Amino acid sequence: MSRFKYHHLGIPTKRKLPEKDYIPHLKLFASGFEESPYGIEWMNFDEDCRLPDLVKSVPHIAFVVDDLGEALKEKEIIIEPNSPSKGTTVAFIVENGAPIELLQFDSPEDEFWPEKALYR
Repeated sequence: MSRFKYHHLGIPTKRKLPEKDYIPHLKLFASGFEESPYGIEWMNFDEDCRLPDLVKSVPHIAFVVDDLGEALKEKEIIIEPNSPSKGTTVAFIVENGAPIELLQFDSPEDEFWPEKALYR
């Protein structure tokens, strides 16, 4: 079984987020993660964002896993494995009606964490 390590909490919001935090190819803003010692990421989605409604409306918790393929076995996958940034592969599953993000880093050098994370 893959080991799970807390990474962040993503919270959907309708409030305006800084333009610098816009991710054009995903059509969303993701803000606050780097500064939060608790790994809280605020997310605001464009109306035409193609992510599942569950991800856009319900907070998700994210975990780093050692083996993404193993962690996805027999799970309900709502976002297939993809690479949003170099050295990182992510996927989303559903657990008891809540979205869960799973991340796998190719190497320790690819890992990204909040600068002042209390939980690394």
